[in-house]
Amino acid sequence: MRRPGDPRQISLLPPDGATILHLIRENLRLLGDLTAHYEVPGLGVAPDGPALRGPADVAAYLGPELADLAQEQLRVALLDTKNRVIGTQLVYQGGINATSIRLADCFREAVARGAAAVIFAHNHPSGDPTPSPEDVRLTQEAGRVAEMLGIELLDHIVIGRQGHVSLRERGLYAPASGQPPEPSSHKGEETAAHDDPGGSKHA
Repeated sequence: MRRPGDPRQISLLPPDGATILHLIRENLRLLGDLTAHYEVPGLGVAPDGPALRGPADVAAYLGPELADLAQEQLRVALLDTKNRVIGTQLVYQGGINATSIRLADCFREAVARGAAAVIFAHNHPSGDPTPSPEDVRLTQEAGRVAEMLGIELLDHIVIGRQGHVSLRERGLYAPASGQPPEPSSHKGEETAAHDDPGGSKHA
């Protein structure tokens, strides 16, 4: 039994925000080290991954797999400092909402691989890619977690048979950097329910 005043004694008082953030970062750093040590073959970095510089790039990269699925899937594209894909993680399959998805799962692979940024993408089986209130809530909460981890959540793209929608373009989400979207080079790409045919550049 530990004596009163023992520095090893765990305090039952709630820690302040700075302590919580420190513990989160240390735990995730340990997780990354363990994953790198024991799962190196399964976490190889793709050296020639495509660059995702805007919503149209994300839709072209993940749309063919997501658009016609019967169930919703949430995937996270892991990016390096040049927005090149170093991996893609399937986080969840089913109904996408902020209560059923553990945000720790959204960033586990990003921490393990040392990703500089991530982009969320999920599909709407109805075909209509209009973001729901739950989509917006999930993205905003994930953005706050990403900021604490030092990883930038650049955007969340909703994909459907009718096109794709960027929450960032719609003004429903802004990355921690606060940088406004730049015009995309993908002119003429169809983005459902969006008057501007241009996309936003993530960087």
